[in-house]
Amino acid sequence: MTLDNKQSIKRRPLYKTPLTKRKALQIVEASYLAAATSLIWIALYYLPIGGAFFRLALPLPLSLLQIRRGVKTGIEGVTICVMLLTALMGPLRGPLVLFPYGFLALWLGYSWRKGWNWWLSWSFGVVIGTMGFLVRVFVLSILVGENLWVIITRAGAALLEKGIDIFNLPFTPDMTQVQIVALCLVITQEIVYVLCLHALAYWIFPRLKSFMPEPPSMLENLISLESNS
Repeated sequence: MTLDNKQSIKRRPLYKTPLTKRKALQIVEASYLAAATSLIWIALYYLPIGGAFFRLALPLPLSLLQIRRGVKTGIEGVTICVMLLTALMGPLRGPLVLFPYGFLALWLGYSWRKGWNWWLSWSFGVVIGTMGFLVRVFVLSILVGENLWVIITRAGAALLEKGIDIFNLPFTPDMTQVQIVALCLVITQEIVYVLCLHALAYWIFPRLKSFMPEPPSMLENLISLESNS
């Protein structure tokens, strides 16, 4: 190979095609929104206040990314977020953002981009949220060396005992019934949480010029924050 050929090879660009404006915007938005999600997760994990606000905000940046730039870019954003948090928080605490917030962001962004009915995105989002919550409790129990499910079980037992006292029911609940009530508490929490995510996205995303499907008629008066203004 001659010297001229070697120099011509060195002068060739690394990419066969130049980087388009659309691709550049995808890279920038994926990086910034993944970084924003990572900061929210770190704040949720370490700060003693603002937990409810951070939980509501956590899935929305990556859902917005998927609505604006597509499924592939949304997956890239989640991957960047997990890699960044793994580097900052370690191989166990970092990937916990996936359960349920990362998977929930992917599902909600995909269903909202497709314009699917809220009942579908809401119901399957509750399933993802419940499974992710259980996985997170399991992993955190390993990290702290204690069974954290006991805390939820105690809350379920207290609720069940209070119901028995109010209605004067003549029976004593066993452990299976207490576990069922504890699981129902988790499911109820996720039902409210995913609905709040829908309402918040319905209020914010159109202001960012991003598509958001309309709520069902049964929920329209509840969800629409501008109906009373």
